[in-house]
Amino acid sequence: MRYSSGHKAETRERVLKEAAKEIRAKGPDNVAVAGVMARAGLTHGGFYAHFPSKDALVKEAIGTMFADARARSEAIDAKGDPRAVLRAYVDFYLSPAHRDRRDRGCPLPTLSGDFARSKTETRERFGAGVTGIASRLAAPLARLGHADAEAEAHALLAQLVGGVALARAVGDARLSDALLANTHASIFARYGLEAAQ
Repeated sequence: MRYSSGHKAETRERVLKEAAKEIRAKGPDNVAVAGVMARAGLTHGGFYAHFPSKDALVKEAIGTMFADARARSEAIDAKGDPRAVLRAYVDFYLSPAHRDRRDRGCPLPTLSGDFARSKTETRERFGAGVTGIASRLAAPLARLGHADAEAEAHALLAQLVGGVALARAVGDARLSDALLANTHASIFARYGLEAAQ
């Protein structure tokens, strides 16, 4: 059977989306190629028509994870007013829904520790994703007059990621909720986001 020229690209994209979900849910070391292929509706044997190795799949799936995050942020970026943009980022990022959906949320709180132990080229791909998210935060910070918006964005991103990572890691639901709420309140106070309500 002959497939259209776009069939291989569409199939590859389907595999990458499934791999991205599994990596976020289980970490890169626990990705099972056979399971990813099955969820993509393919056989394990077809894997090597798309990727030379599991490491290559993981590296490419990192890009897919960050592309998903970028797509979700486009609606936030369109808000225009820089305080409204920051408020929407913080509201989403520090929400219980984001905390509870490791498989669909931002890869940073879930995977930073895992990728710290990865090969250099994989860490570089992850780092490019970090830079992309930080630049999306830097834009409204610059519009609010922060002289070094990039540095401020890195600090804000670290606080967001840390808040979610800790909220996911603790066993006490009240402490988890408090970590999200206290991080949220601290960021809102620092940037005067209450006025955007």
